[in-house]
Amino acid sequence: MIVTALVVGAVAFSAGRLSTIADATPDTTSAEAGFARDMQVHHDQGVELALIVRDRTEDAPVRLLAYDIATTQAKQSGQMAGWLAVWDLPQFSPEPSMTWMTRPTLAGESHDASHTAGSDAAHRMGEPMPGLATPAQITALTAAAGVEAERQFLVIMIAHHQGAIEMADAVLDRSTNATVRAFATAVVLSQKSEIDLMTSMLAARS
Repeated sequence: MIVTALVVGAVAFSAGRLSTIADATPDTTSAEAGFARDMQVHHDQGVELALIVRDRTEDAPVRLLAYDIATTQAKQSGQMAGWLAVWDLPQFSPEPSMTWMTRPTLAGESHDASHTAGSDAAHRMGEPMPGLATPAQITALTAAAGVEAERQFLVIMIAHHQGAIEMADAVLDRSTNATVRAFATAVVLSQKSEIDLMTSMLAARS
């Protein structure tokens, strides 16, 4: 799992570094800027959840997974903050969160038409990002321990990863920026792999 993440991350980093010269600078209401801001929030919660479960279990595989998620998503959050700095854009959006996902794709499709299959409903600007854990879920995870904490974490993080994949797919539908596309593709690949792992870990604890 860690080797896969490193390889995917290296590909994304290399492609991003090579592409920055040719890409036009995104503006502050672009899909690229919206993705960078919203995915930072999403990743920061992923780090928070991983650190919570790390302190509430002695299970080595879960602790290793939590460490991998925390370190990877913290690094990626920093990368996205770096994009905004390089683009000379503010870290905070002038629009409600998710606004960029409500706009048409490059192919001209509406948000409803392009929405990821299997999702319950199209997102609306200002609503929570897909897959974010609720305050009640975080409170319950914080109060749990041992196997129960592991189960709760795996359920929450599977949904969290699915939401991140949805956001990455959405920016792929809306951006030609090679740096962002390489990064989003890496997110989809790595988080699908981790969902498979977490699904098997959850089954072992049912």
